[in-house]
Amino acid sequence: MSWRTRLLLAVVCGVAVASVYAGQPVLGAMGRDLGVPVDALGWFVATGQLGYLAGLVLLVPLGDVLDRRRLIAAHLALVAAGMAVTAAAPAAWVAFCGLAAAGGFAVVVQSAVAYTASISPPAERGRNLGIVTSGVVIGILAARVVAGILADLWGWRSVYLALAVVTAVLALSALALLPADVRRAPARYGQVLRSFARLFGRPLFLGRGLIAFFLFASFGTLWSGMALPLSGAPWHLSETQIGLFGVAGLAGALGAARSGRWGDAGHARRVTGVALALLVVSWVAIGQLAWSLPLLVLGVILLDLAVQAVHVSNQHTLTSAYPGRTSTAIGAYMVFYSLGSALGAAATTALFDATGWVGPSVLGATLALCALATWAFNTRTGVSRAALRAGC
Repeated sequence: MSWRTRLLLAVVCGVAVASVYAGQPVLGAMGRDLGVPVDALGWFVATGQLGYLAGLVLLVPLGDVLDRRRLIAAHLALVAAGMAVTAAAPAAWVAFCGLAAAGGFAVVVQSAVAYTASISPPAERGRNLGIVTSGVVIGILAARVVAGILADLWGWRSVYLALAVVTAVLALSALALLPADVRRAPARYGQVLRSFARLFGRPLFLGRGLIAFFLFASFGTLWSGMALPLSGAPWHLSETQIGLFGVAGLAGALGAARSGRWGDAGHARRVTGVALALLVVSWVAIGQLAWSLPLLVLGVILLDLAVQAVHVSNQHTLTSAYPGRTSTAIGAYMVFYSLGSALGAAATTALFDATGWVGPSVLGATLALCALATWAFNTRTGVSRAALRAGC
């Protein structure tokens, strides 16, 4: 797998996932323009996540049936269309439709991850997944920085217009530059969907999936709610200044880039436990937002370091356990991601409206503790090791 292929796939992941998260630093501006109340602003993000959930179930399994290169290009083109609809939306319901459509086809990220796993030699799978998957977290975080700057200069609609253009260019690039995805005997769509459903009864898969649910619910709690207290008293930060917190998160995400290599060395389970402990600690610092921005920055770095490390370890474990069904396994795993992210996005704005930053802080820490407890339970019972030995 050449470095150009890895780089292109990482950019595809980053831009596609940015379409789901770009609204986070500009939720207030979107709500004011489209007439959405504060306690419902989280639905601008949650709607994309719910579209993403539908795409995980219905679209990602197609990667085990069709040429993933063409699938990646087609899904990118449809993400661009959803972004264009959102940018031009005259009313909230039109924006919600555009975001849902873009979110649904943004599952191109999972097709790219499965494509990476399938064409990587086993000894390099973790390394390649770490590089490509880093595009996901970098895209989520960089989207906040760029979105904040664009919103300050030209308004929130410019954010979605820029994403539409960039995604359309990537669709053409993927079709022209990615190697063809050649397989001897691709499965039928009905068989793949049945295999998708059966995964939810497998102990290894369920354990990693539950960790992802709590992990990304905690992640969404921070990033979907943080703009609200930062834009109010005592900080009164602009969209650009709020978006710059993504730089801190980016530092944390890049710090976890080696987690894939640790997985190749057989340390995925240990990496997950250490990272989840860091996630819990991060919320102690994040909870001090009302009086200390440096502590918030520290918390953001730790949180994104933990999230990236756990996410790469989870995907490395599952693609190693299900090498013939990488698209199906990744798509099913990401159902937990999507549900968790939607929960965090919707709950944090409602809690902030009722309790201030205390409510989201307690929620984020509780979700982190639930993820750590799930990992500890699986480790104590030996679920992950037994499942791997059994090949399930």
